[in-house]
Amino acid sequence: MPTSKPAMTPGQRALAEAMMRGDHYVGKDARRISTDRYVDPQRHAEEMRHLFRRFPTALTTSALIGKDQMVRHDLTGLDLLVTRDGDGQVHVVGNSCAHRATRLVDDDDVHTSRKIICPYHAWTYRANGELAALPRPDTFPGLCKEDHHLVRYPAAEIGGLIWFIGDPEADANFDEVAMVGPDLDAIGLGAMRHFARNTHEIAADWKMVVDAFCEGYHVKRLHAGSIGEYFADGVSVADRMGPHQRFIVGRTEHAKPVDLDDWNAVREVMTFTYQIFPNTVIVVSPDYVNVLIIHPDGVGKCRAENLMLVPGDADAVAVQPRWEKSWQLLDQHTFGGEDFRAAALCQRGVEAGLRKEMLLGTLETGVAVFHDELDARLAAQAGS
Repeated sequence: MPTSKPAMTPGQRALAEAMMRGDHYVGKDARRISTDRYVDPQRHAEEMRHLFRRFPTALTTSALIGKDQMVRHDLTGLDLLVTRDGDGQVHVVGNSCAHRATRLVDDDDVHTSRKIICPYHAWTYRANGELAALPRPDTFPGLCKEDHHLVRYPAAEIGGLIWFIGDPEADANFDEVAMVGPDLDAIGLGAMRHFARNTHEIAADWKMVVDAFCEGYHVKRLHAGSIGEYFADGVSVADRMGPHQRFIVGRTEHAKPVDLDDWNAVREVMTFTYQIFPNTVIVVSPDYVNVLIIHPDGVGKCRAENLMLVPGDADAVAVQPRWEKSWQLLDQHTFGGEDFRAAALCQRGVEAGLRKEMLLGTLETGVAVFHDELDARLAAQAGS
């Protein structure tokens, strides 16, 4: 692991100090929340309209695309291209030609090109979606290129992630995600390199998946066959950053004295985890980071993309086997075989209609906090 990382933010340090003091995160009371939130089509439609088309959400990591590169992204329910121009600026545009609506990129690969060229009639666009050229312009009398750009969405690059707002007419206001930027910069997310990515189709509402990363009650039990041995039981601290939650989950040696100015040592005993509202989860392991972005895919279904980042200045040849082992353990076993499977089992239980409420214990307070924030946002939009 590299040692030249930025210092912790004041918030990160305060949370780490709370862990060292033993001020663990335990709620005062058990809570109940309604189960219809996971199966109600009207509720799903409101979430899509008021959250996923108006609130900034992460699309991918900065490390995935370099200068003059692009990648198709259709997990949000919108067909998009995420591009980076020659100056390093990111853009998010619609993946549909202004001529005959042809899909411009039809695979999941990262492409290197300064231009976006339609495969049908070769209309050509710049990385920012501007129409640059078209064959035989004389056959389009009166055409104004300025009126035929690709659909462009508000986009920003913050904390090593690429964000967008799913309404092309929305104001480019990213203030609420900018507040987590310093924490992600302190972790070094923007300096890391892409290692692997995979998309999981899950038979569960997107909130079921987010719920799993807002509590540590399940870790020693659900993950007994994978990572459970590395963590203490129910030992965590947490705070809020606006609508987001920041957790530290205690590893087995969480009580060991540690120099908080040494990120490597801290990450050996404390796992920082972020629930970035509404649908992004970041898990900071000792020598890699997983970014999980959970996208609704209809009522009772979602798709979760797992992206793994590794240190950009590490000896990749030497540590490649360890990273590959970690990738397989988390992506296929811990996340895919345990967290996502548990979410699907919860979904099936809710859909059976036998329970109108679910019970949250004092170690699951983060789940209640997430749903309280979500309910408040939807209520505010309904009243506006």
